[in-house]
Amino acid sequence: MAPLAPTTDTLKIALEMAGRAPSIHNTQPWRWRIRDHAVELWADPSRHLASSDPTQGKLIVSCGAALHHLRVALAVLGWSALVTHLPDPDEPDHLATIEFEPHEPTQADIDLGAALLQRHTDRRGFRSWEIPSGHIKTISTRAAKFGAVVRHVPDPLRLRLVRPFQDAVRRHAEDSEYQHELAEWSGGRRAEDGVPAANVPQPHQVDQIPARVFADAELIDELDQPDAAEWVVICTPYDDRRSQLRAGETTSALLLEATRLGLSSGLQTEPLGLPELRDDIRSAVLYDCAFPQAMIRIGWVPTGSAPLAPTPRRPVESMIDAYPVQDNRLRV
Repeated sequence: MAPLAPTTDTLKIALEMAGRAPSIHNTQPWRWRIRDHAVELWADPSRHLASSDPTQGKLIVSCGAALHHLRVALAVLGWSALVTHLPDPDEPDHLATIEFEPHEPTQADIDLGAALLQRHTDRRGFRSWEIPSGHIKTISTRAAKFGAVVRHVPDPLRLRLVRPFQDAVRRHAEDSEYQHELAEWSGGRRAEDGVPAANVPQPHQVDQIPARVFADAELIDELDQPDAAEWVVICTPYDDRRSQLRAGETTSALLLEATRLGLSSGLQTEPLGLPELRDDIRSAVLYDCAFPQAMIRIGWVPTGSAPLAPTPRRPVESMIDAYPVQDNRLRV
């Protein structure tokens, strides 16, 4: 008789893969609880960045990305994830319960699993090579099935992002609490979390849309022309936790699809942490029809660029609250 749940060894592999999801400042703000027949995803408020993310919206988006990464990992390992979002109204940090169903991996599952292992945030400038319109349509369509909306930001609409990003960089440069938080979570040789200096280039002076200025940037980026990235906004009609969780799943799906197509990508969320600048983007780019939850830049890395250093990840055991086993298998 086929097992009705993964073995604990299989589940540990899946959770390690889920932990590769992107998160704000690489805080990895999630925890997993293993029950008799399911896994629960919980937000970890102890990793909340009060200055960068005052409403915890980006924390929840980060957890949504980990949830989608878990879906992909389980599919590769022979299991479908049956997800219940926000199952307990009295426990808002209990974001999802994941149950299991046997599944035969498809080639698409295997391709996304490979993309999960290859994907990384790339903050370097991108080449001016055009991204085929079919690529943008493919990644947007496949990502949107997870409940959020993907909006491509073409020229000249992209110019409307310039002022909110510039204002965010300027205001954060003058905010001592923000700078203290940034120093705590970036720079140096990071062991388990945060943004290492080796993964961040110096700000590109020629870019219209400036990137977040992390501490001690060391990454060599010799591209001396304006960044040629395409931009997409992940948005939702509502702004509650369920919407943010769905936006995180959509973000993860989009990033993995972009990676599968050979594109590089990176989350850009700095102005979304400042309510009035987030409102500006909602009005100027989304015409007040949706709430921006994440923004992603996509492009081609210059030929011959050196591979980026791996971004550190926490040991999976440190993020698991319980590990009940029976015969090396989750009880059902």
